[in-house]
Amino acid sequence: MNYCESPYFFKRRATREIVIGDPAHGGVIMGGNHPVVKQSMITCDTMDTAASVQQTLDLVAVGCQIVRITAPTVKDAANLQNIVAELRARNCWVPIVADIHFKPEAALEAVKWVEVIRVNPGNYADSKKFAIKEYTDEQYLSELKRIEEKFTPLVLECKRLKRAMRIGTNHGSLSDRIMNRFGDSPLGMVESALEFARICRQNDFHNFKFSMKSSNPKVMIECYRLLVARLNELGSDWNYPIHLGVTEAGEGEDGRIKSAIGIGSLLCDGLGDTIRVSLTEDSPHEIPVCTDLLALIPKLTNREVRLTDGDFPFDPFHFEKRATPEIELNEHIKCGGEQLIRVVVTRATWDKVAPKIRPKDDVRPEAVYEDLNVAELDPTEDFEINCETQLVTVKDGVKLPAITAFRLLAEKLKRLGRNNPILLKDCINFEPVPLLPNIALLQAGVVIGALLADGIGDAILVRGESGAGLSLRLAYNILQAAGCRSFKTDYVACPSCGRTLFNLQTVTARIKARTEHLKGVKIAIMGCIVNGPGEMADADFGYVGGAPNKINLYVGKTPIKFNIPEAEAVERLVDLIKEHNKWVEPEVKETTSHA
Repeated sequence: MNYCESPYFFKRRATREIVIGDPAHGGVIMGGNHPVVKQSMITCDTMDTAASVQQTLDLVAVGCQIVRITAPTVKDAANLQNIVAELRARNCWVPIVADIHFKPEAALEAVKWVEVIRVNPGNYADSKKFAIKEYTDEQYLSELKRIEEKFTPLVLECKRLKRAMRIGTNHGSLSDRIMNRFGDSPLGMVESALEFARICRQNDFHNFKFSMKSSNPKVMIECYRLLVARLNELGSDWNYPIHLGVTEAGEGEDGRIKSAIGIGSLLCDGLGDTIRVSLTEDSPHEIPVCTDLLALIPKLTNREVRLTDGDFPFDPFHFEKRATPEIELNEHIKCGGEQLIRVVVTRATWDKVAPKIRPKDDVRPEAVYEDLNVAELDPTEDFEINCETQLVTVKDGVKLPAITAFRLLAEKLKRLGRNNPILLKDCINFEPVPLLPNIALLQAGVVIGALLADGIGDAILVRGESGAGLSLRLAYNILQAAGCRSFKTDYVACPSCGRTLFNLQTVTARIKARTEHLKGVKIAIMGCIVNGPGEMADADFGYVGGAPNKINLYVGKTPIKFNIPEAEAVERLVDLIKEHNKWVEPEVKETTSHA
């Protein structure tokens, strides 16, 4: 069971074409040999027609090709008619997606007016009770029959009106039926989507795509790999397009790195027909990141050298870190084995940042590349390694992209029966001109993040970012985003939409100001219940919009405090963190007296 033809050679997955809108009037054909489509979502109230139109126009102006708008109620869905009419009157023909979760009746209204309906199988026609129940085969089939009765009318309307559909499952928002049979797992997400796809196919409706989204890039990667492998098993006519995205990625550098790891890794393996980078920022900021990420993929993939030999050096469907012996990097630091993945810097970077490192700083170089006993190997040639305690890396100048080269190195070591620790590099062939910081960040996120998601790597070296301090910080941020190390507070923040019950950007900034010193604590900031307890996944604490100006607080997925006035909610969150012994007082920063 494979999700791509080869982990060493780029070949885009062959998918069927689906039609979104009228291609003669601004519509999109997705899949086949068509370029990957960029999309985003507006953040205002769907009942505010003027704001919805303006935000859509703003997205189109920066290159967005599909725009999603939430439709939580029938009333919201009905107002899509006004939004779409005004857009068309302004000669804007961008396809509109109605985002549907709990209400089939809202979907049946929205399908009249928009080109795409997005349904979440975990929410659509399913009420969650999180009940512990063992379903017999008969009970399970009865549940499927009930879902079929609820979902079929929408499928038939999509077929009649020539609409498209996105079947999008989200990690943590699965039905009780799926949860009790498959758990909150990649397999559960895939099976949930396939249940709905089978209903589409029973009605000879094929104009749909899939998505498998998670805030954890490694989980997201596993889900998409498993989905494509299952589709391949089901037959060549299950070649439906794929939408890629890391949900609730957050803001700033962290959000971009998480998206680079998840989306970039899969694009490099030939998967993906449309993408969205979900940032807790104004939506137009997402599109340049999509553009930059897509532009990088040809450079980061092997399209010339066909490597016909070699199996997968990792299990694509179950993350497991590659087993290596523990070795000493230097007299202070070890790597490999059960050690943390270490951060290595060049001598030039060390000379610049070392004088500024304070004793308690978490972000610090752990070894200098030029001082290491590291074997630089060319994985395209035969080599010998006589002991497993030798640190190895790919030699600079090897005529392969970095991801391909390091995967091949791991496979050849496996073939030799060696488990040597591997030092990852974000680049092995240098550009004549230094990369711009935004490109260096994405490149390092894709390359190192993809390999870490494969389970490969015991230490990392970032060199594409020319700024010494920036390269060091970037290395740590990649490790945090990949779930390999925790040196700061981790935030899971949704990107906002018309369902959001508070200003996500403002509130996220307030929460960060109070909690960003809490090393190893994960906090979810969710605008509504749809992106609430389910999609918070593995967060320690959750801050969730429960009603206008009211906040619910969670510990894990369990609601603890309800209807807290928004003005008090951040401090009540701090109190909750203290109650669970996760709070430490922030270090008082030294100030220089000028008296």
